[in-house]
Amino acid sequence: MPGALNPERSRIAARVITAIAGDGAVLREDQSLAVAALCESVAGQPAARVLVVQATGWGKSAVYWAATAIRRHEGAGPALVVSPLLSLMRDQVAAAGRAGLRAATLNSSNIDAWSQVEAALRADELDVLLVSPERLANPGFGRRVLDELAGRLGLLVIDEAHAVSDWGHDFRPDYRRVADVLQTLNPQTPVLATTATANERVTLDVAAQLGEATLVLRGPLARRSLQLTVVDALSPIERFAWVVDHLPRLQGSGIVYTLTVADAQRLAAAVQFVHGDSVKVAAYTGGMESGERERLEDALHGNRLKALIATSALGMGYDKPDLGFVIHVGSPPSPVSYYQQVGRAGRGIDHALVALLPSDADAAVWEYFATATIPDPAQVERLLAGLATYAGGQVATIPALEAETGLRRGRVELMLKQLAVDGAVERVQGGWRPTGAEWTYDQQHYDGILATRRREADIMRAYTRGERCLMQLLQESLDDSSAQKCGRCSVCLGHLPDPMTERPEPATVEAVTRRLRGEVTVLEPRKMWPGGAFGSRGRIPAGLMAEIGRAIVYADAPEWSELVTSTFARDAEPSQELRDAALGALGHWRDSWPARPEVVVALPAAGYPLMTAGLADHLAQVGQLDRADLTVAMDPEAAAGLSSSQEAALWRDAIRVNDTLLSAVSGKVVLLLVDATSTQWPITVAAAHLRQAEASMVLPLLVHRRP
Repeated sequence: MPGALNPERSRIAARVITAIAGDGAVLREDQSLAVAALCESVAGQPAARVLVVQATGWGKSAVYWAATAIRRHEGAGPALVVSPLLSLMRDQVAAAGRAGLRAATLNSSNIDAWSQVEAALRADELDVLLVSPERLANPGFGRRVLDELAGRLGLLVIDEAHAVSDWGHDFRPDYRRVADVLQTLNPQTPVLATTATANERVTLDVAAQLGEATLVLRGPLARRSLQLTVVDALSPIERFAWVVDHLPRLQGSGIVYTLTVADAQRLAAAVQFVHGDSVKVAAYTGGMESGERERLEDALHGNRLKALIATSALGMGYDKPDLGFVIHVGSPPSPVSYYQQVGRAGRGIDHALVALLPSDADAAVWEYFATATIPDPAQVERLLAGLATYAGGQVATIPALEAETGLRRGRVELMLKQLAVDGAVERVQGGWRPTGAEWTYDQQHYDGILATRRREADIMRAYTRGERCLMQLLQESLDDSSAQKCGRCSVCLGHLPDPMTERPEPATVEAVTRRLRGEVTVLEPRKMWPGGAFGSRGRIPAGLMAEIGRAIVYADAPEWSELVTSTFARDAEPSQELRDAALGALGHWRDSWPARPEVVVALPAAGYPLMTAGLADHLAQVGQLDRADLTVAMDPEAAAGLSSSQEAALWRDAIRVNDTLLSAVSGKVVLLLVDATSTQWPITVAAAHLRQAEASMVLPLLVHRRP
């Protein structure tokens, strides 16, 4: 164990902690122990490697700012901080500045400043450089910056280090690039890894990656400022209405988490519809431009917003000490990720409310997240086969591999990163190439990860059922030996705390339903053929492409949940509610039609011919349009689980255009009515068939765009 800080180091550390936390602040015992370990050197011995696992708000960043200040004072090189989020990096740059350190970041939002930052780094004018793991994995960055730091790095900090472990709730393959940096470090470079969300298995895994002599400092994870609650037995639309009702009643400002981007956007729209400017909210998702995300973070930080309605993109590291509440509309798949997100609240105040509004539908989302990062051996082999065609110095790009393999782009990108972790491929300037190393699927390892994630889902089920103290259950899921009943959660109290109620107002439910049903989702057409089994690849010719369409129901839209359940429970004539919904969608769409439809063509892509034909008949009758049908020579269930190229090829061969249909659509504007799809390949292929049959235009109307 390291000794205490000497007087000079104590003076520097005291200055840093006072600058960060205010007069009277001092380092805690574990903080001081970690700083001492990072600053202590013994001739001939490798520098310390320290893993700190402590609750959010404990002050992990104070450790690396104090250690950096001491190391720089003693002549060491700059610190490199690997940090996962732009918002976290911005906060850390500001905190470093308060500590008297010169800090800068290299990320996707400040490309224009890269040259200036790199020049300052070369001139030793920076104390701290913050980078994302994705930037660290970039070969250009490695060549320019890591080579510059080689041999003179004063401290390596791995923030949110649970993401290094694929046993963790938020494993990121790019974080494994950190392991490569560790291998090339000067042995005299100390390493600090920090996280608030690591159970015992993840802690051991991260510590093993750091080195066998890693010092692990683990503390109690209870958060006494948080009052945890579960509000159960609400329908999807009632959950939205509950949030709308309660936002004006809750103290301070906060975050409302949703499981999907679409839900974040719809819930924000519902709040704005009911409350207007009296309750200011905004949707926050990972797909936003970094500048807009930064603006929204600042608005919440300055209490100019009551809440951000966000996906998990607003999570690790967002630091607003007086955040008064966190609400989850839908349960995250893991108690560890839930603990991490609710930990945004109550960091600098004595009391914050935390509410979970679960749903039976959450389980499907959990299963998706459980399997999303597990490589599929058949897909990996297909990707490796595609990569094998690149030889003699050629480099494969992700779009080229998407076309070559027929796999979706996001899947290709994820698998390449996983293969890079395993050493089978490498990222180089301009793309990717195989290393020649053999890849084997570690069945036992991935089965274990999947089993762990499903056990975590079972813990979340126990949490939502309120089987025991909520804080105690979260602590136990993180293997915190100090876990005990908190005495203040809704389970311990036996009721919800004020001002929370069990149910929303009926009038709010009606208003939210009306507002959200007034929206119709724009359906962008696919623009590229998939290649692979389909054969054709590249851009779909304009003369074969569908126009921009509309979807009545998008994904798990709560305002339509009961209609979706009843409509797709069995194939039957469409209900009056569905007929009205389809007419409403056409009414909203009509002003932006490129041309008025002349004939309705039905395509039962999901296997609901009675419903699809009945709805097409109704639209044709009301709109005084002609009618025709596409026939499908296959069971729609045959398309389940296929790759893009396989599914497109299946639909190409299964859709039939007979003489009657040919006569009905020739020279006409077609309204293509489709029951349901998650991929849009039946729409894309059917539109091409109809255009080949000389339809002048195809306007798709989809009943349900499935998730």
